[in-house]
Amino acid sequence: IMSDNRIENLNVLEEQPIITPNALKEKYPLTENIINTVLEGQTTIKNILNKKDKRILVVVGPCSIHDIDAAKEYATKLKALADELKDTLYLVMRVYFEKPRTTTGWQGLINDPHLDNSCDVNEGLQICRELLTHVAELGLPTAGEALDIVTPQYIQDLFSWTAIGARTTESQSHRKMASGFSSVVGFKNGTDGNLTIAIQALMSVAGQHNFVSINPEGNVAVVRTSGNPNSHIILRGGKGPNYSAEHIAKYEQKLDDAGYPQNIMVDCSHANSGKKAVNQSVVLEDVAQQIL
Repeated sequence: IMSDNRIENLNVLEEQPIITPNALKEKYPLTENIINTVLEGQTTIKNILNKKDKRILVVVGPCSIHDIDAAKEYATKLKALADELKDTLYLVMRVYFEKPRTTTGWQGLINDPHLDNSCDVNEGLQICRELLTHVAELGLPTAGEALDIVTPQYIQDLFSWTAIGARTTESQSHRKMASGFSSVVGFKNGTDGNLTIAIQALMSVAGQHNFVSINPEGNVAVVRTSGNPNSHIILRGGKGPNYSAEHIAKYEQKLDDAGYPQNIMVDCSHANSGKKAVNQSVVLEDVAQQIL
């Protein structure tokens, strides 16, 4: 006897199909120039990590992308600056499309491209891939944050550097996902300042993994990875700043004790700046003096 009682999707209002990764990539195909930009970015950043390139990696750009025209104008200006400083600095444009939230709020351009909670993900994915191909055509490498487990199938091929955020560094799903990335991956310390989870992530991401995601045709699939050996930690502060010379020395020792290269990136924002934009230059100046 079949019951009329519903036990599945009690709180689901709707399930909307979206474009497949392959279909989106066909709509915004890669040119030889785009491929060269991404590959050169990935290779250069790996060489910086491995001390083969003495330049300093700088990821710079807005907190998140919400205005495509403004982002393209910014990219044009940043490309000119990157060319000017290329002998000592390697500039990569921060192009973040997903926003982690402690509770609620705007979740980024992919999830809500119209900024009205309409959540037109199909449109969001297309806008974001179009922007990434535009920036790559300029010859400027890009950086993103991998937040959703599925969306990297649509845009990850265009990033030369990827961040795993403070809220997801401890997530085994994100560590597994990052183990398959072609880009260098940076893991932030936890929101409370916990650095151990970031160091543990370095070990995890380098290993082989299996996880469920989608394939380029949009079918659910088991993804098997060989591991990503190109990763580092990012200091973003916790209950207070953690970029001082004393902090850096302590974290270098922790990395050395764990058997990892002393590769450290400092996030000039978040808790290191007290969440005040005007303080970012103070952090940057301190770090510059430490490097000198």
